[in-house]
Amino acid sequence: MDDDDDDDDDDDDGGNDADDNDHTMPNILYGNVWELDPELFKLMEKEKKRQHSGLEMIASENFTSLSVLQCLSSCLHNKYSEGLPGQRYYGGNEYIDEIEMLAQKRSLEAFNLNPEEWGCNVQPYSGSPANFAVYTGLLEPHGRIMGLDLPDGGHLTHGFFTATKKISATSIFFESMPYKVNPETGLIDYDKLAEEAQLFKPKVIIAGVSCYSRCLDYKRFREIADQNNAYLFSDMAHVSGLVAAGLIPSPFEYSDVVSTTTHKTLRGPRAGVIFYRKGVRSVTKDGQKIMYDLESRINQAVFPGLQGGPHNHAIAAIATTMKQVKTPEFLAYQKQVIANAKRLCAGLQNLGYKISTGGTDVHMLLVDLRPFGITGSKAEKILEEISIACNKNTAPGDKSALNPGGIRLGTPALTTRGLKEEDIDKVVDFIDKGLLLSKEITKISGPKLADFKQVLNTNADIKAKVAVLKEKVETFSHQFPIPGIEQY
Repeated sequence: MDDDDDDDDDDDDGGNDADDNDHTMPNILYGNVWELDPELFKLMEKEKKRQHSGLEMIASENFTSLSVLQCLSSCLHNKYSEGLPGQRYYGGNEYIDEIEMLAQKRSLEAFNLNPEEWGCNVQPYSGSPANFAVYTGLLEPHGRIMGLDLPDGGHLTHGFFTATKKISATSIFFESMPYKVNPETGLIDYDKLAEEAQLFKPKVIIAGVSCYSRCLDYKRFREIADQNNAYLFSDMAHVSGLVAAGLIPSPFEYSDVVSTTTHKTLRGPRAGVIFYRKGVRSVTKDGQKIMYDLESRINQAVFPGLQGGPHNHAIAAIATTMKQVKTPEFLAYQKQVIANAKRLCAGLQNLGYKISTGGTDVHMLLVDLRPFGITGSKAEKILEEISIACNKNTAPGDKSALNPGGIRLGTPALTTRGLKEEDIDKVVDFIDKGLLLSKEITKISGPKLADFKQVLNTNADIKAKVAVLKEKVETFSHQFPIPGIEQY
């Protein structure tokens, strides 16, 4: 009896200790961010205001849905789940397994893939880690790869390096040789790629872009890969939403491995997916079947090779994104993305601007500003000042990625907000007025970007013109809503 009494006393004391802490812990654990951290929340509100007030034309950005944001801020964030469904290193993953398998299933369905022929890994944290996992799975260190050169519209992760420095980790750990576009047309030179591949003998050929406005010839890539006994790896990060909608050629018919981000034209979370072939890879002359072994190689490269526990909140967001992909609304959205990009392209061409490749088949375009007489850096800066977000970009033939001759423009985010072709006409007018203003500033400042910025910040006449144009852009932008949580 005495022992029981002692236990009761201990319980009471413990209760009193908890009461003593009640005034601190609930505040930390249950308080809203605007209450607990108003300094940070003010910055979040400012960013929300910037997004709503401006025109987002960065081709790799989009406004995701409320359901995706709800997944990202869910209890799924709390769970550790290293390994694959059914093969975890932690307990308590029965529902996490179901969510990940649902994301895998829906990812295959989104691209109409037969699960007997294709599998996927939905754990990559984003596109760049996904690509590095592919190389790690397919190659030994210093294995050879060929990807589109960054100045010609490729991506950093496709092996970019310069004469003095290996820029991407891909070029540090693997041997990279770029292929190029024709400097006159801006189109990929497939004949030269085939010729150089015969000399370089890559183990992996990468069909993928970051700033190239034409559809890729995956059949030709496949032929070149077969000539060199190479894997064809397609990085469809930019165009995966258009592929899922069936509006442009699919890489899956010809590729061994396909990667994508999920936040660009797919309009999902910041995450990545790797698709890999299953089944028979080839048949020998004597009829022996050679099977793909990519499933284990890719999965092990992701974990434990390069990552730890997957981000389960992001995997859930992938699942709900891939469900949206199969809706009529998503197809209509992707059609409008392309229609808006073509209208944007035609509008700028009618005003005399040069578009690399002469047009666009997809969601983006590259404006070559060298004939116009300003740099991409100046164009990006003046457009940012009038609340139009884009990015400076190399144009074919540029010598420096730090001083590029063009800007990249995209339509996924504007289309999400509801802009149609007639609205794009107004956007073209805003861009033109901004670029003309940049020429006016350059006449005063001279060629240096630092002097250009100084004039922009100090010249009263220029500041007044910028203010007038910015107000027009923001008044126009405020007509269009943004999905998500209204306040932040």
